Amino acid sequence: MNVEVIVIGGGSAGLMASIAASEQGASVLLVDKSDKLGRKLGISGGGRCNVTNAKEIDELIKHIPGNGRFLHSALAHFGNRDIVNFFENLGIRLKEEDRGRMFPVTDKAKTVVDALVNQVKRQGVVIKVNSPVAEVLYKDGKTSGIRLQSGEIIHASAVIIATGGKSVPHTGSTGDGYPWAEKAGHTITELFPTEVPLTSKESFIRSKELQGLSLRNITLSVWNPKGKKVIEHEGDMIFTHFGISGPAVLRCSQFVVKLIKQTPGQAVALTIDMFPDKSVDGLYAETMQLAKNEQKKIIKNVLKGYLPEKLIPLLLLRAELDENTTYDHIPKQAWMDLCKLAKAFPIHVSGSLSIEEAFVTGGGVNLKEIDPKTMQSKLIEGLFFCGEILDVHGYTGGYNITAAFSTGYTAGKHAALIQQ
Repeated sequence: MNVEVIVIGGGSAGLMASIAASEQGASVLLVDKSDKLGRKLGISGGGRCNVTNAKEIDELIKHIPGNGRFLHSALAHFGNRDIVNFFENLGIRLKEEDRGRMFPVTDKAKTVVDALVNQVKRQGVVIKVNSPVAEVLYKDGKTSGIRLQSGEIIHASAVIIATGGKSVPHTGSTGDGYPWAEKAGHTITELFPTEVPLTSKESFIRSKELQGLSLRNITLSVWNPKGKKVIEHEGDMIFTHFGISGPAVLRCSQFVVKLIKQTPGQAVALTIDMFPDKSVDGLYAETMQLAKNEQKKIIKNVLKGYLPEKLIPLLLLRAELDENTTYDHIPKQAWMDLCKLAKAFPIHVSGSLSIEEAFVTGGGVNLKEIDPKTMQSKLIEGLFFCGEILDVHGYTGGYNITAAFSTGYTAGKHAALIQQ
């Protein structure tokens, strides 16, 4: 079998690459090892599929802390506005939610996956599912095709590797593309989990007393061993049986993972500000007034509704306050300590869940070896990379899918253009 462009991997990047290449008139084969295309896309955004983010391009790139600047050219080819237009032209209406996140109006990821797969078929792309690739073939410094595990060889002058990272392996992302890249002479920067829940050995985590507690609109800060703030993110979080998770935690996670690598065996200090819009003094005055208004009530009950109920016993214990104290007997310094704790509740984190349990893979094909304007390898002619296999990673919120669609479109278009 001979085609002009082979795309390996039917996820966000691979589907978009197939569409872009066939749009240019190239004959395209899309190969996937599983029985279904777009599996990871189908569970993204909590099953609603956050297809992109509406932020301006410079702001968008800031939300891709893992080498986002590499995407400047790709986003100029096919940015978030183009993604929105692309789906709306397919009849998929999108809506903007908080923080610029764009979802299909149907709130169903299936709508997005079906639209992409149907467009791939409409454009005459040949699809081969249940067809694991054994190797990518190279000859005289050029790509010559692929060999399937079945032994079948398919020739093509352009191969696009869109196999994803190592996160969420049940969707097919098991790192298959890295050895093929290495065989072509590419280096793979160290892989690590990002957008991943964090683990902690704190006694209040081990006792599970806070398990299931959600905190809304907090600010989470990460500190280095010298006490310097590395990063902070605001949003929601949740205490789990193993540590902490939720959007603010996921966004801080890659910085924690890197600090743990730099200082093995040392826990990383995080602090939770439960009242980002209030000062310690403001908090002190407000809570003291609450206690004064209900002088007969014990402080544990006064604070209910003001502080998360599950957290009150722990905060009082840390501030050395007796929960049965009433207003007349509140020690001023201990009350100030309580307010300081509410503004910077410490939690030491010792690790993260595995790369397989992360939402996104950090590391990947070294970007110095990829042309950012085309996504073509600088080492092998006709070899292209797109999506999560590249050393690019963003926060959750539509940024990783934007990178996948953008690099996929760029790779597909240029893989077709080299045929002309």
